[in-house]
Amino acid sequence: MNLARCCWHAGPVSEQVMLLENIGTSVLVTENQLSDLHQLMVEAANILCIEVPDLYVRQNPVPNAYTLAIGGRKPFVVLHTSIVELLTPKELQAVLAHEMGHLKCDHGIWLTFANILALGAYSIPGLGAIIAQTFEEQLFRWVRAAELTCDRAALLVVQDPKVVISVLMKLAGGCPSLAGQLNVDAFLEQARSYDAASSSPLGWYLR
Repeated sequence: MNLARCCWHAGPVSEQVMLLENIGTSVLVTENQLSDLHQLMVEAANILCIEVPDLYVRQNPVPNAYTLAIGGRKPFVVLHTSIVELLTPKELQAVLAHEMGHLKCDHGIWLTFANILALGAYSIPGLGAIIAQTFEEQLFRWVRAAELTCDRAALLVVQDPKVVISVLMKLAGGCPSLAGQLNVDAFLEQARSYDAASSSPLGWYLR
């Protein structure tokens, strides 16, 4: 699942820009503002045993959710309005739990550290570029593994594999007008055919 597009630990200037941009262009979810979403967030945070992060809803036609961890400030999660329209409340809770999984595991810290190492490798004369490219391939695999870890956080919260799979299905090819016609079992069969098609050494690498 690739719900969290970014989990950042940014520099002071970009931190301030991102913070102000979210405050100025999004709606902060609280007990008194979009209270149903707030309750979903609180329940998920309690199950994962983490502090409840702030939650913003932002106008955007691309279904997405992401987490921002800004040094010295409370981390926050952002939901695009299009993903709120696309998913059921339980599916939205799975998305929120996935995002909080990044916070629970401190993925932003490790991703930043890895990126710094990759940049440093590029500066090494001679074999630096080869070392950096190899490192970036391994980093990509780590990012995919981190996403799977966060999918497990979502499953821990919602306690229903079909809810998590439904989120994946809708993000892959869903829209509000088609939501009632989508079939989780058919999507699982599609996933099995993908596994079979990618069982060769080349297919495994391309995955």
